[in-house]
Amino acid sequence: MALVGAQPVSFSGYIWATLVGGVLSWAAAVVLAKVGDRGVAAGVAAASAAGVAIATVMIVIRWVDGGWPLW
Repeated sequence: MALVGAQPVSFSGYIWATLVGGVLSWAAAVVLAKVGDRGVAAGVAAASAAGVAIATVMIVIRWVDGGWPLW
């Protein structure tokens, strides 16, 4: 999640990249839980949840300050 968040240069780009990365890592965690290692799946899910939670807090803070930040 840190590498995904380091790529974009704008706030909305960071949020979109983090949300897309979170969805992709969630899908990887589901696949790992079904066919692979459940411990790794739990770690991937936890890291993904932390990244998306941070992005969500940033969205709410920017939204409260005035304006929808995703466009």
